[in-house]
Amino acid sequence: MARARLSLEAFESSSQDWLVHLVPRREVSRQEYRAFVAANPELRIERTARGEVIVMPPAHSRTGYRNGELFRQLANWARQDGSGAAFDSSAGFDLPDGSNRSPDASWILKSRLATLTPEERSEYLPLCPDFVAELRSKSDRLSAVREKMIEYLDNGAKLGWLIDPLERRVHVYRAGAGPQILVQPAAISGDPDLPGFTLDLERIWDPEV
Repeated sequence: MARARLSLEAFESSSQDWLVHLVPRREVSRQEYRAFVAANPELRIERTARGEVIVMPPAHSRTGYRNGELFRQLANWARQDGSGAAFDSSAGFDLPDGSNRSPDASWILKSRLATLTPEERSEYLPLCPDFVAELRSKSDRLSAVREKMIEYLDNGAKLGWLIDPLERRVHVYRAGAGPQILVQPAAISGDPDLPGFTLDLERIWDPEV
């Protein structure tokens, strides 16, 4: 499996993503998933709690710009605040339910990171971030991204933002509460979970590209 390439797999079309199954169809273990990712480093890949592998297309330029702006603002705040670490969309996390997810931006308290061993820090972090943000692109079904946000909360996230530039809405998810939908907000605050962090949405709604 360590040498397997994508051409050896079977696909099912799911919106604009590819749902990948091994042949014969079965769940993909975490070890097999790691080998598959290592053999296909150019791809954006996630694994569901059911053991399904999802291959996502590269982001279009405008989505990439928005992702960069989202992470830039989060990372700048995180450095000034000092209580946690920010991660971009390339970081994968092994969630408690068995899935491996890569949110577009995320943040974790340093006190939680301190409990991990050096070996755990060098792999996919075996935890769910405290904060996650997903930026919807044209290829994303809104229902699928909503399900992912609920998955994050079920796995321990305290705060989640689903940012939808297509409809200019932000879906706010908090632990223990139902989602709140903000219509075309100019900015959104992370208080109290991310104290002092406010995301300016001007360049998310109207990117410079």
